[in-house]
Amino acid sequence: MTDLETFHMLLGDEGQRLLAAIAARGLTEANTLAIATELRRHSPAPLVAAAMTQMRLRERARTKFGDDAPQLYFTQAGLEQATSAPVAAHRAARYHAARRIADLCCGIGGDLRALAASHTALAVDRDPLTAAIATANMRAFDLADRVTVRCDDVTTVDLAGYAAAFLDPARRTAERRVFNVADYQPPWSFIAALVGRIEHVGVKVAPGIPHALVPPDAEAEWVSLDGNVKEAALWFGVLRTPGITRRATLLPSGATLTATTRQQPLIASPRRYLYEPDGAVIRAHLVAEVAESVNGALLDPTIAYITSDTLTATPFAHAYIIEDAMPFSLKRLRAYLRARHRPRRHQEARLTPHPRSAHRRSAALRRRSSHPLPHQSRRQTHRPHRPAGRNRENRKDAKLMQRTQRKAR
Repeated sequence: MTDLETFHMLLGDEGQRLLAAIAARGLTEANTLAIATELRRHSPAPLVAAAMTQMRLRERARTKFGDDAPQLYFTQAGLEQATSAPVAAHRAARYHAARRIADLCCGIGGDLRALAASHTALAVDRDPLTAAIATANMRAFDLADRVTVRCDDVTTVDLAGYAAAFLDPARRTAERRVFNVADYQPPWSFIAALVGRIEHVGVKVAPGIPHALVPPDAEAEWVSLDGNVKEAALWFGVLRTPGITRRATLLPSGATLTATTRQQPLIASPRRYLYEPDGAVIRAHLVAEVAESVNGALLDPTIAYITSDTLTATPFAHAYIIEDAMPFSLKRLRAYLRARHRPRRHQEARLTPHPRSAHRRSAALRRRSSHPLPHQSRRQTHRPHRPAGRNRENRKDAKLMQRTQRKAR
């Protein structure tokens, strides 16, 4: 759905009847054609297509918005870029001392909903359809009286009277993702000027932002949700915690870790236990802090694996018992597992010649272990299942490696 006029029709009586009819039938791959054919007998085809697209997006949005998703409106890009509700709520808490806040580049309103729950908000987006969707979503949340949505260029908006701002600059072009803050839109020069004249400023950035690009006057926070790194943000002015430059926050628990040590961790051979830090901890370069807390050392200076003789409960890493250690070889690993009748093991791999998916196929490592460590629950023991996208990346890596090897021959 890319047509603003069609979206306004979707908000009307006929559009709402279509959405209700599709929801009542339950849209699936098997019945999509039958439902579309039936609805097009009485309604315009573009409106039917928009309603069906919206229902599919709402179903996908449940992972970010939970039970609120069926009330909301989305675009494909807007949903992909929207902040998950728990992350947005965590971030909005930073603004507790502000009264009026400007949400610049508001998108479909993922962060706006959390900000407007306790503030009067101005929301700005330059795309007319996105601004219209944000307006509709604020009505769905019963927050329309607290929010003013404008379709405008954020660099030209008058922010007089606003002591707080949150920015979600565009980090992708039509061709690629953008990783350098200098290439964000609005440009970093605008953001830097805003930091100079507004007390409370937060900026959403890519989780992969190089630490060298983090401004020295910012607190950088990486956030994971259910074990998956979701987002990063830079906090300036009053929102910055004095003396803190890097932070990792784990949701939904709210556990947070900050930079406290300047010492490099020791390097050691495998001990009794292996700790794998949470992704937010790794992104924030706080592995040394976790190693210190579990009385551990790194297996390698370039790999975020910690080993220790002590089993210490920590929210910032998953612990595993090390049963054996050996030089890398798929053949040796396969023989080892077969000899011990242990085909079901959770597997991690870093800095090896083969992608993790190749390991799983070759060594028959297809399911996670069902044996949690002592004094730890299974949730603490095992890393959550990785999304299919990661497997696709592994397959791409494997194909690239095969092509490289063929060229070398």
